[in-house]
Amino acid sequence: MTEGLRERKKRQTRQRIAGVAIGLFVRRGFDQVTIAEVAAAAEVSVNTVYNYFQSKEDLVLPPDQASPDRLADIVRHRRPGESAARAMLAHLRDEVRHRDRKLGLTENFGRVFEMMRAAPTLTARLEDLGRQMTDALAVVLAEETGAAPDDQLPRVVAWELGCFHSLVFAEIGRRTAAGEKPDTIAEAVLDLLEVVESLLGERVLTYAVRKD
Repeated sequence: MTEGLRERKKRQTRQRIAGVAIGLFVRRGFDQVTIAEVAAAAEVSVNTVYNYFQSKEDLVLPPDQASPDRLADIVRHRRPGESAARAMLAHLRDEVRHRDRKLGLTENFGRVFEMMRAAPTLTARLEDLGRQMTDALAVVLAEETGAAPDDQLPRVVAWELGCFHSLVFAEIGRRTAAGEKPDTIAEAVLDLLEVVESLLGERVLTYAVRKD
């Protein structure tokens, strides 16, 4: 569908506020910048900032990009004949090959990553987000496999898939902090995903295959 003028203006305003905020956070530190300062720099009111972002952390980790449903959505949209694990592997490989911004595979991500790592509320948000992703994935796996309420397998598989998903981001963060270039990091992550796939085991790789 074609984006309307009103929607485009809202998107542009949202992007401008977030871009200004990230710039301030990188230069001065996340905890040293207030919402009022972000609003002033973006030339909008404080209320406007809160209309687009419910919290200061959302300026860095907006829910539409850092969603607790990320893993569940990947599995929900897998192709017929594809298992949950293989869908996640394929999705991550595609994101890496396309240098998706959600993975931080951009030239300027190093400074953003350092800013995030220095902010306790952002690191706590990321940890909580990982738990929420795993919980949401476990629910989807249980629903789609018809697992009994006391069946632990969906939860265990969700935990394993969530762990290797977190490992990918940890590897990107580690290599970014070491000053490696996005292309170098991407190649290393693709190699990492090969290792992950070889170690997952047939039971996980063939679990929750979509039938239609």
